[in-house]
Amino acid sequence: QVQLVESGGGLVQAGGSLRLSCAVSGRTFSSYRMAWFRQAPGKEREFVAAISGSGGSTNYADSLKGRFAISRDNAKKTVYLQMNSLQPVDTADYYCAAGVGTGSAYHYWGQGTQVTVSS
Repeated sequence: QVQLVESGGGLVQAGGSLRLSCAVSGRTFSSYRMAWFRQAPGKEREFVAAISGSGGSTNYADSLKGRFAISRDNAKKTVYLQMNSLQPVDTADYYCAAGVGTGSAYHYWGQGTQVTVSS
């Protein structure tokens, strides 16, 4: 069973930065597509960013390009989300997810980490 554990969330002032981490169990981490999603209170879950198994390809929600950066360290079986210039609208629970094989589905999810941005 693949397990994902997020960390790094917390309270930050507007304009600040946070780096989220997601540690993944399993022997084939480098084969997983990884992604971050977020869900704000009262809103649907939305895509944030994704990264290929090798780390050579990334994509982002258009509204977040330039402020957020996804990366991974396959030796550490960890994926990261660097978030800069945070704003109150970025307040949400952030989830990492792992996808197996090709396609767009994500098969494994973490429990989430809360990010709160104060104005």
